[in-house]
Amino acid sequence: MPFRMLDYRVRVYRRFPQKLMRQVVIYLQRTNSPLVQQNTFKLEKTSHEFEVIRLWEQPTEEFLRVSGLLPFAVLSQTNDPAQVLTQVSQIAEQIADRRVQSNLIAASSILAGLVLETNVIQRIIRSDIMQESTMYQEILRQGKEQGRAEGRAEGLTEGRAEGLTEGRAEALRQVAILLLRMGMSLEQISQTTELTVEQIQALQQSQQQDNQNN
Repeated sequence: MPFRMLDYRVRVYRRFPQKLMRQVVIYLQRTNSPLVQQNTFKLEKTSHEFEVIRLWEQPTEEFLRVSGLLPFAVLSQTNDPAQVLTQVSQIAEQIADRRVQSNLIAASSILAGLVLETNVIQRIIRSDIMQESTMYQEILRQGKEQGRAEGRAEGLTEGRAEGLTEGRAEALRQVAILLLRMGMSLEQISQTTELTVEQIQALQQSQQQDNQNN
């Protein structure tokens, strides 16, 4: 990771020498690996530093104060992630914008899967709000389209199953994009989302192209 961060910084400097850059590596899951403690690359007289955030060491309250950080609260410094997810759900339910609300809850449930069993998440998260999220709606849309194309009862079932797969993949891609923006390594994103490093690199290139066009 240290060498990769130096490499990223040099690449940006080569293209945009005047641009300031703050590098942050965010680790999601608790680990005793010494790698998550590294924040410096040194080689002879070359030295490069970057910031490291280990979510499990961060106060839960910091994530509960900002709606955009709610999905990460369950991974923060807590001995009771189920209780934190309950708090996240309660806070999210107070958000007036239903689209924002449902998408935050959907993202929270995905990241909660890193530390909680599915049945625990399903017990805490309201299914009706989940169903309003763009992720869930994409799953339904894909399933219905495939079902209509088959034109048979079994075709409808198969279409929904395929739609679930495609919808979940799209949800994971959106999470990957968010984590890329936060500066997480490709390997960490791959472990979190189950996407391959190559798929994440393609997303990264697509985002960079979009930023240049804008």
